[in-house]
Amino acid sequence: MLYFSRWKTIAIWLTVLIAFVAAAPNVIPQSTLASMPDWLPKRQLTLGLDLQGGSHILLQIDRDDMIADRLETARDDVRIALRDGRIGYTGLSSAGRSVQVRVRDADQIDAAKQAVASLIEPVSSGLFGAGSVTELALEEPEPGLLRFTLTDEGIDYRLSTALSQSVEVVNRRVNELGTTEPIIQQQGNDRILVQVPGLDDPQRLKDILGQTAKLTFQMVDQSMPAAEAVQGRPPAGTKVMYSTDDPPVPYIIESRVIVSGENLVDAQTSFDQRTNEPVVSFRFDNQGATRFGQATQQNVGRLFAIILDDQVISAPQIREPILGGSGQISGNFTVQTANDLAVLLRAGALPVDLNIIEERTVGPSLGADSIEAGQIAAIIAAVLVLGFMTFGYSTLGVIANLALIANMVMIIAILSALGATLTMPGIAGIVLTMGMAVDANIIIFERVREERANGRSLIQSMDAGFRQAVSTIVDANVTTFIAAAIMFYVGTGPVRGFAVTLGIGIITTVFTAFVVTRWMVAFWIRTRKPKDLPKGLISFIPEVTKFRFMFLRNFSFAASTILSVLAIVLFFTVSMNYGIDFRGGSMIEVQAKAEAADVSDVRGRLETLNLGEVQVQEFGTPRELLIRIGAQGGGDTAEQSAIQLVQDELQNDYDFRRVEVVGPTVSQELARAGTIAVVISLIAMLVYIWLRFEWQFAIGAVVTTIHDVIMVVGFYVVLGLEFNLTSIAAVLTVVGYSINDTVVVYDRIRENLRKYKKMPIAELIDLTVNQTLSRTVMTGVTTLLALIALYLFGGEVISSFTLAMIFGIIIGTYSSVFVAGPMLILFKLRPDIFGSEAEAPKADATATPTKA
Repeated sequence: MLYFSRWKTIAIWLTVLIAFVAAAPNVIPQSTLASMPDWLPKRQLTLGLDLQGGSHILLQIDRDDMIADRLETARDDVRIALRDGRIGYTGLSSAGRSVQVRVRDADQIDAAKQAVASLIEPVSSGLFGAGSVTELALEEPEPGLLRFTLTDEGIDYRLSTALSQSVEVVNRRVNELGTTEPIIQQQGNDRILVQVPGLDDPQRLKDILGQTAKLTFQMVDQSMPAAEAVQGRPPAGTKVMYSTDDPPVPYIIESRVIVSGENLVDAQTSFDQRTNEPVVSFRFDNQGATRFGQATQQNVGRLFAIILDDQVISAPQIREPILGGSGQISGNFTVQTANDLAVLLRAGALPVDLNIIEERTVGPSLGADSIEAGQIAAIIAAVLVLGFMTFGYSTLGVIANLALIANMVMIIAILSALGATLTMPGIAGIVLTMGMAVDANIIIFERVREERANGRSLIQSMDAGFRQAVSTIVDANVTTFIAAAIMFYVGTGPVRGFAVTLGIGIITTVFTAFVVTRWMVAFWIRTRKPKDLPKGLISFIPEVTKFRFMFLRNFSFAASTILSVLAIVLFFTVSMNYGIDFRGGSMIEVQAKAEAADVSDVRGRLETLNLGEVQVQEFGTPRELLIRIGAQGGGDTAEQSAIQLVQDELQNDYDFRRVEVVGPTVSQELARAGTIAVVISLIAMLVYIWLRFEWQFAIGAVVTTIHDVIMVVGFYVVLGLEFNLTSIAAVLTVVGYSINDTVVVYDRIRENLRKYKKMPIAELIDLTVNQTLSRTVMTGVTTLLALIALYLFGGEVISSFTLAMIFGIIIGTYSSVFVAGPMLILFKLRPDIFGSEAEAPKADATATPTKA
């Protein structure tokens, strides 16, 4: 396995070189990149919103409102069809999802059905007319009573059409803001994801996205005072609307629309020449100009209203006909509000209302702090891991470190090439990979040491070490990859970023361990011709250990059982500190403009807003506060109203660094997805290990992993740490690490079962754990070093995330010895299940434990 042909050597280092070239743009200034040849890679890592600031907003179509609008349209269509057919009717009404009408004359029933026949005809629903959908179904429950019902397929068709149109409108609106590289994409059947990096004013984005922007020009009815219409009944064919003034002014508006925003071809911000106030200048297309000109000719002296989303912006008097097809909209605008209205009108109206059901906004200052914290944590973690490997393995440690550097570069190169988004949890994934990547090299080096201790030559030991480590490393990394894949599949946002970096890290780790490290070892042997393995500068574990771990299995079983039961009891009796991801609500991080924040003052000011449960606490520095607001109970829109109240109250004294809002719709989905992720991970691992080993190993590994999950959840409960979406990533990472550690031990147990068929199972497990003890300690320490650096220097945002993983790594290491091994004894595992391979000579109880 140590021989490499020339073409393999070229292929290996060409791959590494390409990775360095692809990763290089991330450390080259943008100005330098622009002057480089086009054939060179220039793509840099895409930073997540939590690193560069910006807004993540999830919009959802208001399905009920869409159905109500469609029902109103259907009712009007029925009225027009019957009137055009001169058919008498009565009782035209709508309820639920149906419109019904009664034909007065029985002799006209057939004529009525013929008149409305076009309303129930199928409409094309596919490309080039492929496929059709019946939107309205007609039934006659009794003679003369016609009932039109919206069909499920019709509603789905309208929903799909509205979603496609809404994506286009939202795209135009966001692009009009001049932001760089926004992401607007359909999500699911009724949602739109909007991510705008580097946005300085997220409230402006929400205002623009939240408006339907349905513009109409309608005449004002002046036949009676508006105040009388408010108190009584407005004239037939009219309704009362209010202006945007404070206080709002009522107007009686005729239902007939003169011209709508669909006829606008342009809208721009300008200034009134007389008052110098900002106004919005607009221009109609030919059809709109003609209709508007006719209406103003016929109504000189009357008021006409400019209405946006059922609110009167202005109601000027028509002093003379407006025949040029253009005009101005005035209404106490500022420059920004006039520009925003122009943006809305140019982009067009949304076909349906969109509700904000999730919002995650990070200010640019917090993003810069997160980048700095992530860089410091990564550098410190790298120094600790590299130093630890050098001290532990000397020359082989240096080789492992070079492979680790190549590993990190390949991860960055792949992320850059894929255009993946790097989030703060993603940095955590890279740092964690840094700690776990050395595990493969440790397994190989420990197997080499064992083979050398058994009397083989150095070259034979190296060859056998790499060959025998293949199965262990593949099994261990596949199980961890399962956790990463499930995180990506069911996760969202930061969790997906973490899963991507972890999954890519696993792939590059296997490549660098079995290809890059092996080539460098072969090169070192060929050029240096060493006589023996280099000794580490420090020996962390004695060469030979004979600890009787299984002697303590009854105590460890009892302790683990008691602690697990206690954790479960605490989970159901003590209120767990769920984050807004799972219970809904809002979380706001603010920074005082003064030298220090006043917790009691902020708490008192917010309590006057009647927002229900409000928590205010110091967060990070004395200038920073973390504000949590409980779910408002009024649906997704109520959460946005609460945020607006808080911003209005505190904006003069505090800067808003981060805002997260999760409505009840999303919180329920996230809780369900998180639970499913953990369950599916365990099932997938159970199946994989069952196929690769035996059922005893599979059940033992899953029980061990469940034990670790319960302990980590108990850790959250006892310390009162916030359990949020990234906590699911922490739990799944612990699952992956725990199963990785357990599989390494189980793989050696399986190997020893084939060798020592007469050895009692307890002694065999003790032998195995002692053989793998050095690897267990070395891997655990390197991973913990990386995580501790991340916890101490990675910033407050992910501190609870990394603290839980530190605890999980410790528990996972403990359980792989004191839970996984005893489970095999409990299930009465026997050596004969692995066939009748030749037993190693003199192998029974006289075998001397050595490290793996």
